[in-house]
Amino acid sequence: MAAASGAGSEVTASDPAFDPGRPYRRSPSVAVRPEPFGALLYHFGTRRLSFLKTPQLVAVVQGLEEHPDVHSALLAAGVEDAERPAYLRALAGLAANGTISERRQETSP
Repeated sequence: MAAASGAGSEVTASDPAFDPGRPYRRSPSVAVRPEPFGALLYHFGTRRLSFLKTPQLVAVVQGLEEHPDVHSALLAAGVEDAERPAYLRALAGLAANGTISERRQETSP
């Protein structure tokens, strides 16, 4: 089960502020420290410490920038369909606290 703690209030994947059909990235103000259980995240702007409780969630967060949307990042990290709602909740929480943010889609000239 995916979990990100330190996210604060309860946020759901259906939160209008988080759209998994859009492109996201890890905030440049967030440092990732890999750990055996997953990773510690430190946000230098808010001084908030968060935990990614699975290595697979770490792979999703670190791979967000390489994919056109969150769904593609989940697929690339091998997240099973049954686990996706938990991962989407975790990512919505990370979006709510500024750990990940929506990125602009690049357009062709």
